Amino acid sequence: MKPNILLILADDLGCGDIGAFNNGLTQTPALDALLRESVCLTQSYAASPVCNPSRACLLTGRYPHRTGSIDTLEWRGLERLALRETTLADVLQAAGYATGLVGKWHLGAFDERYHPRRRGFAESVCFRGGMHDYYAWRIEHGDSVLRGDGRYLTDVWTDEAIQFIERHQREPFFLHLAYNAPHTPLQAPIEDIAPFFDSPTTRGVQTLYGMIRRMDQGIGRVLDTLQRLGLRENTIVLFASDNGPQFGGEGAYKLDRFNCHFYGAKGSVHEGGIRVPAMLRWPAGLDGAHTRDAMVHFSDWFPTLLAMAGVAPPPDRHLDGVNVLPMLRGETGQTCTKRFWQWNRYTPVGTCNAAVRDGDWKLVRPAIAEAMDAPCAKQWLKISMYEPEILIAQGLVRDPEPARTIPSPAPPELYNLAHDPYESTNIANQHPNQTRRLLHDLESWFESVERDRSTINDAR
Repeated sequence: MKPNILLILADDLGCGDIGAFNNGLTQTPALDALLRESVCLTQSYAASPVCNPSRACLLTGRYPHRTGSIDTLEWRGLERLALRETTLADVLQAAGYATGLVGKWHLGAFDERYHPRRRGFAESVCFRGGMHDYYAWRIEHGDSVLRGDGRYLTDVWTDEAIQFIERHQREPFFLHLAYNAPHTPLQAPIEDIAPFFDSPTTRGVQTLYGMIRRMDQGIGRVLDTLQRLGLRENTIVLFASDNGPQFGGEGAYKLDRFNCHFYGAKGSVHEGGIRVPAMLRWPAGLDGAHTRDAMVHFSDWFPTLLAMAGVAPPPDRHLDGVNVLPMLRGETGQTCTKRFWQWNRYTPVGTCNAAVRDGDWKLVRPAIAEAMDAPCAKQWLKISMYEPEILIAQGLVRDPEPARTIPSPAPPELYNLAHDPYESTNIANQHPNQTRRLLHDLESWFESVERDRSTINDAR
């Protein structure tokens, strides 16, 4: 029988936010137990240092730029997954899977053409923007709109996921459970924050750890449901985070915290922004309790999960990902040792916040402040969260992209991650040939994916 697939994605969760990796700073017994039963990926990479580009890549097996999903600003349509793209849900639904999305979408917020139920998910309970209130929520439940009823939003997602599994327990299913925790706003039940009151962290981090604690409880309930229904053995459970942890803030609400000593955080193409936790359990098809050190990129999960399900990938789509199932099983198999990243606000700028990793070598083009600012965010974010009907009725914001002058980029940085996994010493001057080679590779890649993006003719 075809395996079930449960794809659990956290939002802004760092490697250092899982108890097994932080010496008990957080309380994540369900994830810790799942880790012990899983293949753990020590070099797992998101496709972007921010959420929706990563999510687009995860569901298509293609670099974010190719999909048109380039920035988080849903009121401008920059997060939209191009209509020409084929999603993992599209392929699995065509292969006979019951498909469902529970949680955060953020791949097309204000136009029904981009609704998850038109992108392969037969059922969806979600909000479609980038972030949401955990109590004053507005979610779309099928054709209905539901508003906060006193429940904590993370619990709503858990309840809905369990109900989906119970409804489809007698047929193969693909459930994408996309928690928005621990993304801001910082809100959690007091009983989940209280265990961290005595920890030497800010109140903001204490609250965030409470959000993670509650999500972990929900994941435990979902995994218990698989066990109760006799589905554990033949259900693929993949857990990951969409990007690195959010840092910043001020005073009591500063969010800087332990992240396994990686440099950088959400928004940065340094390791702290793109290296993410990932674990995969499939008792019927994969020996657990193993660690794999090969690099795995979000684009790899599309062909790999299809291979696990015995489903052929779409023949008409160029995939950037490769099937890493042989590697997960400890066999000699195909992996990709060269990967690329780039992200800034509005139109992509190839010389800003970009990186290439080739084996142990990593080249970084530092962020340019003038390309990283989004002055429209304060104006439209609350409307997007609490009054999306305004944007649904009037359409996207049509203001022109803010005028800006992008200065010349800083010199590229070079690191050898085998010797310097925390990117502490820039060795570009010591290895000029390596620097030039990787810089050329990065520029060529950017030109290629931008050519693909330029052919997208969907109306924004």
